[in-house]
Amino acid sequence: MSRLRLLACVCLAMLAFAGNSLLCRLALKHTAIDAASFTAIRLLSGACMLWLLVRLRRGSPGVQGQGDWLSAGALFAYAAGFSFAYISMSAATGALLLFGAVQATMILYGIARGERLHGRQWLGLAVALAGLVALLLPGLATPSLAGALSMLGAGVAWGVYSLRGKRQPPQGAGDPTAVTAGNFMRTVPMALALVLLVWGLDRLSLDRSGLVLAVASGALASGIGYAIWYQALPALQATHAATLQLSVPVIAALGGVLFLGEALTLALLLSSCAILGGMALLMLDRSGQRRATPAPPPSGS
Repeated sequence: MSRLRLLACVCLAMLAFAGNSLLCRLALKHTAIDAASFTAIRLLSGACMLWLLVRLRRGSPGVQGQGDWLSAGALFAYAAGFSFAYISMSAATGALLLFGAVQATMILYGIARGERLHGRQWLGLAVALAGLVALLLPGLATPSLAGALSMLGAGVAWGVYSLRGKRQPPQGAGDPTAVTAGNFMRTVPMALALVLLVWGLDRLSLDRSGLVLAVASGALASGIGYAIWYQALPALQATHAATLQLSVPVIAALGGVLFLGEALTLALLLSSCAILGGMALLMLDRSGQRRATPAPPPSGS
């Protein structure tokens, strides 16, 4: 993948993830839809969109046989945990717990696999994390234990799903969109089982606004966004993929200002600069290492 295409994929994926966050906040906070129904509709609409994308692509191997149940389980755990956690906590608290768990999962995995951060990279990561905390800390509220564990679990699951997607497929089977579609389709029976469980507890609730937001979250922000992210992942180190996702809360916060009427504060601007600046420092340091140490280019370059 060329640098320009990689940059475009990363930017589009981060915008989609931020849009998904905004849609989820709006649906779960301001409509009558319950968390199980939102999760099921989100995953089902995402599966349909990805299936359609695969069908429209020439030379695609199709969805059959693509993906695997472990990745699908991680995807379902993320989607369900994310939805249920937001029932009992503020958006700021949830985002901090989610992205903290994602970063910890992916960075620890990268280090365990032999990836090493150097001085400026540690500085960049520290600055980005400090900016994230500064952005979210003023709105923190103590969550319930169940809600906190649910969001932490969602973050770990999303980290695991991203790491599994980062693995290079066997030669000749490299269609990330088809793999993503296969994973989404495997989550549908899991989501339906969750809906039946909640229905048995007489806790299902659905309205038109919630339905529309869930479909938009699944088909647009999740389905298309995940397909794009899967295209970029093989060309990224785990530590860099983790750090890039720190931009999502910033974009979501700015989206809240533009589309939800939230206040634009100096703290928001400073935090955004810190997070984006820290990410740039980490990525630029990687480029500098390549120039200084002759080595064969990594796969995907």
